[in-house]
Amino acid sequence: MNEFSALGLDLDLLEALHELGYEAPTPIQEQAIPPLLEGRDVIGQAQTGSGKTAAFGLPMLQYVEPADGEVQGLVLTPTRELCIQVTQALRAYGKRKGVDVVAVFGGAPIRSQQAQLRAGGHVVVGTVGRVKDLISRHSLVLHSCRFVVLDEADEMLDLGFLEDVERILALTPSSRQTALFSATMPPEIRRLADQYLYDPITIQVQAATLTVDTVEQFALEVPAREKPDALAEVLQAERPEQAIVFVRTKIRCEQLYRTLRDRGMNVKALHGDMTQGARDGVMISFKDGRLPLLVATDVAARGLDITGVSHVINFDVPTSPDVYVHRIGRTGRVGRSGRAITFYEPRQRRELTAIERNAGVKLAPWSKGAHVPPVPVSERPRRHSKPHASVNGEVSARKLIVSGGRAAGLEPSDIIHAITAATGLDGESVRNVRVLERYAFVEVPEDDAWRVVELTRGTRVRGHELQLEPAGG
Repeated sequence: MNEFSALGLDLDLLEALHELGYEAPTPIQEQAIPPLLEGRDVIGQAQTGSGKTAAFGLPMLQYVEPADGEVQGLVLTPTRELCIQVTQALRAYGKRKGVDVVAVFGGAPIRSQQAQLRAGGHVVVGTVGRVKDLISRHSLVLHSCRFVVLDEADEMLDLGFLEDVERILALTPSSRQTALFSATMPPEIRRLADQYLYDPITIQVQAATLTVDTVEQFALEVPAREKPDALAEVLQAERPEQAIVFVRTKIRCEQLYRTLRDRGMNVKALHGDMTQGARDGVMISFKDGRLPLLVATDVAARGLDITGVSHVINFDVPTSPDVYVHRIGRTGRVGRSGRAITFYEPRQRRELTAIERNAGVKLAPWSKGAHVPPVPVSERPRRHSKPHASVNGEVSARKLIVSGGRAAGLEPSDIIHAITAATGLDGESVRNVRVLERYAFVEVPEDDAWRVVELTRGTRVRGHELQLEPAGG
């Protein structure tokens, strides 16, 4: 089964997926979507980055009736960051069907969220505390809620939300369909599932399945005092599109950020001592692709779901094998490959061995010569075809990614005109323009590719600023 059309999804959802550039379901989607469409309760054990939002979101959207103004679906999330990301995904999936998705979370004015709920809302995505608050104010009524999702349930447990989750579930119809997704299954989560899910089907996607196929994993032995220099060397050799550098503590995060900044790098920090506004600003700039390098702690990076991350660098060895899997799940997202490099001190060899045993992989030694630029899965050669297309069957061509698509109002002619106007290229040399929802592809002669990238940078089309980059880095 290699296409979404085989899973039983409606045409409007399939068209939305096509516009978004989705080609084939991930393992969790392939296994979870059919039973959810059959009305079964599902327990999904899968890491962030496995594609679980589409796994539970598509079946829920399929059964939403846009003509019914009541809240029909509820997704509970542990953090506001995850709440926002799930909301954006569901809105994109349900756009053609006309499904209204409302996000409710703390740290934002509750009155505006109350107004959104009064105006409609077929699906509500919310953090536990804000959902509970809105219910108590009678602004969120769940008596017609037919579909409930608990996303990253183990994070809710860690944050102390489980009792509130149970209170919310008690206010939904007993006939509801429930899906619970969690990276781990501690006893408390298992008890919750036993109490609130009816005859659920359990789906497990092992960590090794999620990471080995899409993430190349390396290790580099570095004495503690040489780590900053080693990081600079790795960044220079790897030339990441976007990279997250993980550290263990907030103090270490701030120190490394300042060190890299003082070396002239475009970098920001993300840790728990920052204000919510400062964290949001960093996350938005990183998500938009304006920030290439982020130094982060594990807690701050929870729910950070960005497809453009090409590299994860573990500056500090993760505290556990599970943390390792969670970290490297930030790269190698759907349709792309990624690289993870773990620094370890000579005394930490045993910790590294535990990580390798848990993930079922052997980390290759990193060296400058080990670098091969990551290539999106869709760009990899098939049936022994050449990796580059050709123009007029003679000139080798390079595929470029354009930042912006239908959502920005772009048409193929806009992209062709922008390139030819900026570079003087003949319009016949700009080929195979494919505009998707949020980005586009275009092919230009390979010898002109970098000139096109440089000369079109900052060009505005229909009010949107273009950024082009070679596919695969």
